[in-house]
Amino acid sequence: MIPVCRLEDLPVGESVRIATTPPIAVFNADGVLYAIDDTCSHQDASLSEGWLEGCLVECPLHAASFDLRTGQPTCLPARRPVRTHEVVVESGVVHVRPAVEEGTAA
Repeated sequence: MIPVCRLEDLPVGESVRIATTPPIAVFNADGVLYAIDDTCSHQDASLSEGWLEGCLVECPLHAASFDLRTGQPTCLPARRPVRTHEVVVESGVVHVRPAVEEGTAA
């Protein structure tokens, strides 16, 4: 698992980018934490810099929107989903367990 930040340092409505390969964005959507690949599947833009509304994040480049719960795009121009990752809070610290990429061993 990758430590991200203290829970208190990720307020509701905010996000943080983890410099992994590929980058991961962690969002606090109304008190629920979600993690997805940070790069929009439509074009190279950071989703952590987008606009959060409920469980949806809007890409800052072309307004594609993604459901944080599933990674599925909810409107064009994005057509492909982004990966989701497990978020765990232990002792007040937010951690992400990255999803295993297809074709790689765990």
